[in-house]
Amino acid sequence: MMGVVYRDLKPENVMVREDGHIMLSDFDLSLQSFASPKLVQSTSQPSCDIATYCVQPSCIVDPSCKLPITCIQPSCFKPRFLNSKPRKANKTEKGGSDSLPMLIAEPTDARSMSFVGTHEYLAPEIIRGDGHGSSVDWWTFGIFLYELLTGKTPFKGNGNRETLFNVVGQPLKFPEGSISFAAKDLIRGLLAKDPKKRLGFKKGATEIKQHPFFNNVNWALIRSMNPPEIPKPIDLSILNETLKSSVQQQQQQEKHSQQSDSSSGPYLEFEFF
Repeated sequence: MMGVVYRDLKPENVMVREDGHIMLSDFDLSLQSFASPKLVQSTSQPSCDIATYCVQPSCIVDPSCKLPITCIQPSCFKPRFLNSKPRKANKTEKGGSDSLPMLIAEPTDARSMSFVGTHEYLAPEIIRGDGHGSSVDWWTFGIFLYELLTGKTPFKGNGNRETLFNVVGQPLKFPEGSISFAAKDLIRGLLAKDPKKRLGFKKGATEIKQHPFFNNVNWALIRSMNPPEIPKPIDLSILNETLKSSVQQQQQQEKHSQQSDSSSGPYLEFEFF
């Protein structure tokens, strides 16, 4: 709601609070823009006129497999060999009068021509110099998720120049492993190289929260949930002992170095051939 485009999401800037929840730091690359919160009536099928990757196992192997018309539905994630029982659709599912409106409070119209960010997390439009908006944050979010699941960023090269070329021209690939179909589909949507086809481009976080990957997340009570791990308090006595030991070791090394220098006599600064 504050109209901030962060532009520098990476693990180093995500802090874990004492209660286990996270917070962002380092806003020096952020863009402050205007955001006008508005309510949009939700429908039974999300309005989606962009190509989205399907989530069936056969499609994960071939990244060119897409669903050009329909959006991703939670039912797509059911195994093919299970026959789901038909059920009656209620008014909410039909997009009736009981459907709740969605709040969109992000600077989706923000624009900037600045070249800012970290090489491995830069969005293609920033590298190309096309100008960028708030969807660069969803690109970096996709890179961030990929790194959390695989331990590395998807387009990293041997140097910064190669990394930038990979971001613009290299297709997204996943390593072999146990990454779920839903996670792959979410990351594919976030890492669409065309910002207009990127998940979150039109409706921001509201659009991303509706992805099946987050089906079990209660966003309204997210801050009241118990985090998976709460940091343990630091024992300052142990820290002080560690620092004291480190200082003593450094002093001993300096003393030994001085003794070695004095043993060289008055010819310390001369070289002999």
